[in-house]
Amino acid sequence: MKKRSILFAACLSAAMGLSAQSQMKAPKGGKAISDQLIGIFFEDISSSADGGLYAELVQNGSFEYSPTEKDGWGPGTAWRLARPGHSLGYITPSMERPLNAMNPTYMRLHTERAKEYYDYKGWTGFGIQNDGFDGISVKAGEKYDFSAFFRNIGNDKKVRVALGIPQGWGRDPQLLADASFTVSSKDWKKYEVTLTPAEDCKNAVLLILVLDKGDLDVDMVSLMPQDTFKGHGLRKDLAQALADLHPKFMRFPGGCVVHGGGDGFWDTYRWKTTIGPKEQRRGLKNTWGYHQSMGLGYHEYFQFCEDLNMEPLPILPCGVSCQGTNGGWGMKDQAQDVVPMSEMDEWVNEALDLIEWANGDPKTSKWAKIRADNGHPAPFNLKYLGLGNEERISPEFIERFKYIYERVTKAHPEIIIVGTAGPGSHPGNPDLDNGWKLAEEIGMPIIDEHYYEPRDYFLNKRQYDNYPRDRKTKVYLGEYAAKDKKLIDALAEGLYLLHVEKNGDVVCMTSYAPLFAKKNATNWNPDLIYFDNERTYPTCSYYVQQMFGLSSGQYYYGDCVDIKEATNLQGQSVVLNVKERKLYVKVCNASADKKVADVNLGRFSLKKMAKKTTLIGEPAQENNYEAQPIAPKSETFKPKKNFQLELEPYSFVMLEYQL
Repeated sequence: MKKRSILFAACLSAAMGLSAQSQMKAPKGGKAISDQLIGIFFEDISSSADGGLYAELVQNGSFEYSPTEKDGWGPGTAWRLARPGHSLGYITPSMERPLNAMNPTYMRLHTERAKEYYDYKGWTGFGIQNDGFDGISVKAGEKYDFSAFFRNIGNDKKVRVALGIPQGWGRDPQLLADASFTVSSKDWKKYEVTLTPAEDCKNAVLLILVLDKGDLDVDMVSLMPQDTFKGHGLRKDLAQALADLHPKFMRFPGGCVVHGGGDGFWDTYRWKTTIGPKEQRRGLKNTWGYHQSMGLGYHEYFQFCEDLNMEPLPILPCGVSCQGTNGGWGMKDQAQDVVPMSEMDEWVNEALDLIEWANGDPKTSKWAKIRADNGHPAPFNLKYLGLGNEERISPEFIERFKYIYERVTKAHPEIIIVGTAGPGSHPGNPDLDNGWKLAEEIGMPIIDEHYYEPRDYFLNKRQYDNYPRDRKTKVYLGEYAAKDKKLIDALAEGLYLLHVEKNGDVVCMTSYAPLFAKKNATNWNPDLIYFDNERTYPTCSYYVQQMFGLSSGQYYYGDCVDIKEATNLQGQSVVLNVKERKLYVKVCNASADKKVADVNLGRFSLKKMAKKTTLIGEPAQENNYEAQPIAPKSETFKPKKNFQLELEPYSFVMLEYQL
């Protein structure tokens, strides 16, 4: 345990940006804090992945949708027959001799009548049409890569793939782009073409048309923009919105998604089925009531962390079901489903193999070779690993958590383990108490606390002021948000984060949740970023998170700003980033009264120009799909070491100085 403690202390010091050199550069009076405070938490909720961050434009391209996932769903969901020119035929879902066992369902197209020619004025051919996720949004001149696996039955088949603009019932779509090829292979083979639309369209459709009689099998249909974030398959505007938060880490894939919600262990997220070639990944029922294709899987999560210079924080299940199982949420005597202890080695290996996959050498590691074969021979340098998500801290959970924890830390003492404090991390909650007892007993490095509360909680609570300073276990506030998305809620969260920053020696990481929500597919409110197929809609809370992400540092100074006649509706923080030689002064006024703050920066050497960023508005305002009236505004100014700062009602101000 002593070796483990030393290694953890070294890792956490590195994560907090602390070194003898940096401490020497900081003026006196500062307190060392974590510079990893602001991260992001991605969970596939409210269609955040398929139809969202994952840039794939085809819905149900693997034909694996099922009534198990949603009533009325099946292999043909999101597809419809296409029979221009009065072509005839029918389609049949099948699982006979599939492409692979992970995605066994495919579609057989039986064409009975189709002309052997086509022109741009008259469509012909029999096939299927996909409308995407509430339409397929395409831009003129942009390139879109189509691919699908086909298997021919009998005579060769000419296939036409096209993008079109719907023209209403009974009318053929207007052509945007098309390409054709001949399918002759009697075995499954991947065919690829590139489509370039002639004009913009918000609700395009994709058509696959067979121009010859007979049977043809199709599976794993894809339409992917060539222009994705850093070329790695993520939708550019959504990924850029996350990049602009300047997050230090990303927690994934959940949330309740981790252990399958209340559906049982068959629906537990298993990372090994989300890597490798897309056609070999196993789709899964999503906890929030839809299908996960796993096109956005562990490889893409880790790659995105690398692209944004974030630390990956994967969360793994640990043999205990979600607290929502067996009767719902909040039942005092609610039973948990648990994996028998005789089967727990499988779940231990889930963690050990993940570390090998992320950090191992492809020459010596089976799992690292899979990573390399998928295009990333260099290690991902995993440092953090989460075990469990919000499970009740029951005796059964404790037994299984210890079993995994002891074996992982023994095999990999360099990995920093993040545990869980259960659902609802409030004083007096038995799960919080039991979680902390377990953390202190085993020397857990970081414990994950969660709470969603009305804005008054964040305006008034300052519990981390009272946390013991001698605890070896640090806090990760992994899920939190005020329960509305008005400006006053964002300011309440801002005040609370100022409190967290003050206690950055106790709290080492935070992440707002949920991160994304799609219009007309929202499972939870509020969320940080709303979106549709065309745009992103950042909330007021997004901009507060952004200012904190921009202003990370290694030292906190609590005596530089004095707000006159301050109440709990005002707060301040001064943070020094010794790595970037920057100083940040953040002040929040969540009241209806103008306030004045005396600012003394005499201990710092300030350069000639500085920047002031202000978020301000009416308390009940919010950003939505119709209007985005609130966003930060920035201006430059000549800095002074001693001055008075006027704080307008309902405002958050950040001053940025170069040292």
